[in-house]
Amino acid sequence: MLCHVKNTGRCLELLVEDAEVSLSLATNPARLTAYDLIAVRKGERWVNIDSQVPNLVFADYLRQGRYLPLPLTYKREVYHGNSRFDFYYQTGDEEGFIEVKGVTLEQDDHASFPDAPTLRGSRHLRELMADCAEGYQAHMVFVIQMEGIKAFSANDSMDPEFGRTLREAIAKGVRVDAFECQVSADTLEISKPVPIILS
Repeated sequence: MLCHVKNTGRCLELLVEDAEVSLSLATNPARLTAYDLIAVRKGERWVNIDSQVPNLVFADYLRQGRYLPLPLTYKREVYHGNSRFDFYYQTGDEEGFIEVKGVTLEQDDHASFPDAPTLRGSRHLRELMADCAEGYQAHMVFVIQMEGIKAFSANDSMDPEFGRTLREAIAKGVRVDAFECQVSADTLEISKPVPIILS
């Protein structure tokens, strides 16, 4: 059966022979594939690989006041400088930009990003640094699409430039957070923060 994989990463450790997967039926009958692949079971945990979902669950997290204080207003997909950011927000006298990255790579309960080189990810970090220099708040949020994670780090072996840029961004005032999620075959919800380790 052919199905659409809603993820641009490599997912090499997930998409293996005989893996248990979760599919959703597509609503467009004219599509080439009838199903979307949304989650894969790896060992005892489900890993959601739908790259569109992290922004949706983070929007819920924002609305609930679990990331920034309420009252809060925000807009999705906002252009500023040379980039389009996932969120622009205002709360009190504070305004800023948030970029969200979904994380599906895990080894020994340790999550990392990216699982493929990402020029776009490094560009977003540089734009967030520029936002800080202009007086905005700037955030990079990693939504780990699985549970049972002990720590998060940059995947320096895959993309050393992203790792260097992430460290520079933190030094220049960009707030970086990582959250694991509660995941089932067909649900995903942010549950708690996990430590970030950047050696």
